[in-house]
Amino acid sequence: MCKSVQEYLDKLKKELGRSADPALIQDALSDAETHLRIALDEEKSKSPGLSEAELLIPIVAKYGAPAEVAAAYLAMEPHIFPIREQPPHPDTRSLLSKIFAVLADSRAWSAFFYMLLAFVTGILFGGWAILGGIVSAGSLIFIIGLPLFGLFLLSIRGIALLEGRIVEALLGVRMPRRPLFVQKGLTWSDRYIALVKDKYSWRALLYAAMLFPLGLIYTSLFSLLFVFSLSFITSPVLELIFRLPLDLFGDDVFTPVWFLPVVFIAGLLLLPLTLHLARLVGRLHGRFAKAMLVRK
Repeated sequence: MCKSVQEYLDKLKKELGRSADPALIQDALSDAETHLRIALDEEKSKSPGLSEAELLIPIVAKYGAPAEVAAAYLAMEPHIFPIREQPPHPDTRSLLSKIFAVLADSRAWSAFFYMLLAFVTGILFGGWAILGGIVSAGSLIFIIGLPLFGLFLLSIRGIALLEGRIVEALLGVRMPRRPLFVQKGLTWSDRYIALVKDKYSWRALLYAAMLFPLGLIYTSLFSLLFVFSLSFITSPVLELIFRLPLDLFGDDVFTPVWFLPVVFIAGLLLLPLTLHLARLVGRLHGRFAKAMLVRK
């Protein structure tokens, strides 16, 4: 029997912590806390004389014991977020097969798309984190600055949740899908203090701010590599048939005919290598996002 909601959450976290993904644990805890506290408030209004432990007995019986709830989440997770299984045997393909197989890998293309999209998210999310943080922090010298800064931190949490959904969709990393629970009934000052003292708020702010430079780097690098690869691949046709020179860094130069096959092959290799790099960078960025945007 759980004497409090917090004790229930601790037991649920312990049950899930044995094998569940941290993002799944955060979602399960958020769902459980939301349900239990809302139900507890309703029961308190009906039976104000009973203790929290007594009120929780029928609530937990209806919602499920921590072990039961944990088992249900673990059973649903593979259907909600299927994990791509690794091949049971060593990859015996040739080096060229391994290089060009990435062209048919949807995960590599989605990671590449994330790198291009990072320019937009970096400007929107990172720009808001930097400029909004400066403005809201500067306004703290005025009375109105306190609520403005609180609203800014809340917006950063919303950005973290949205960015997590983008990361999960494009990079294949399990991220939280539920907003963090905010207990009702607290005073404005208590909520504000809890928001400011929560390390998650500051990690999310740091992550959002870093999206600005990272987005510029990702998009610049991968768009440049992609354009170069397509230019090299199409250079024989463009130069020999349409008489269009290869434009490199603003210099219109015709490639010697004997060197065109080398340029073409270089372009054929550069395209899959770009996707390999996008998949690698996407995997590293996904780990970074998970470390910053999942509550410990």
